[in-house]
Amino acid sequence: MYAILDIETTGGKYNEEGITEIAIYKFDGHQVVDQFISLVNPEREIQPFVVKLTGINNAMLKNAPKFFEIAKRIIEITDNCTLVAHNANFDNRILTTEFKRLGYDYEKQTLCTVELSKKLIPDLPSYKLGNLCHSLAIPISSRHRADGDAMATVQLFKLLLNKDVDKEIVKKSIKRTNTKKLAPKLQSLLDDLPHRTGLFYIHNCSSNILYIGKGKNIKKSVNQLFLRTSKKAKEIQNKATSISYEDTGNELIAQLKFAEELKINKPKYNFVRKNHLKDVNFNNDNFLIVEKGRDVGEKSVLLIENNQVKGFCFTDLNYQLNNLEILHSLLSPMENSMLNRNIIKKYLQKNNVEKLIRF
Repeated sequence: MYAILDIETTGGKYNEEGITEIAIYKFDGHQVVDQFISLVNPEREIQPFVVKLTGINNAMLKNAPKFFEIAKRIIEITDNCTLVAHNANFDNRILTTEFKRLGYDYEKQTLCTVELSKKLIPDLPSYKLGNLCHSLAIPISSRHRADGDAMATVQLFKLLLNKDVDKEIVKKSIKRTNTKKLAPKLQSLLDDLPHRTGLFYIHNCSSNILYIGKGKNIKKSVNQLFLRTSKKAKEIQNKATSISYEDTGNELIAQLKFAEELKINKPKYNFVRKNHLKDVNFNNDNFLIVEKGRDVGEKSVLLIENNQVKGFCFTDLNYQLNNLEILHSLLSPMENSMLNRNIIKKYLQKNNVEKLIRF
């Protein structure tokens, strides 16, 4: 679980700043499940340049709650969460300092979307939030206000999770939050799984991936695995301590990601079959395969360029869909393998896709 946040401050000397606004979106890796947004009376003057930047002035904060009045809500919404922010060191320092003034020791693990973006989306001209969102066509409203910046960070983080093919973000999150031993009954592991198309990952107590599965109904597929009585299934059941999943929106992306991630993660209990495949030629075409995405209005986009599989992404904006330069930045790259080409070819033969856009 993640607490994605943004904080606006008064400015001023290091560790003497006060919070003027805070927005926190509790994010389960797939959707926002809770939120807290509030102006805050910092009990000190706001620097003039900050007023000009944010539009927040002292008069607006006169009747706003002081930090001690919202501290309990912040603790509740961030409980068992990894803090995620754009320049996380700053936001975490500000929160830690405010709690320290109250005599409370507030410690959280953090993830920084600046660092993650530089790693997963290299070579962009700037990694400032506004510039990054512009490069990736991520909508951002109320720039330099906590709610607008935090929601833009949510959208950016969703993109970064999708591009993190090594699953390092998820593994770290599981390791950090799974401090209690889970209930021995396998049924308890099914509670938070969705009836959605996608992939699931069975983790052991060290957060390593033991097994990767896929299905049209993730919850049903995991349940079927837990009902099996084979030696391999029993070992998986005995070693499973947590399950993560990835909603792919449609079967094509699920099949492609499944093939890719077996190669990358090499789970101990997955049996990789040798396929006798014929090479597939896309006739040097350039085209996009557009299918439904994970949410209403969202689309998955698979790019075939110069007869090669380039990768896929999710988008809910036509501007992203119609701009190849932006699409290249959004893409989670995929190997132009014979297996991936065969998966795509068979899918196109058996299914009517929402759109096939040639360019």
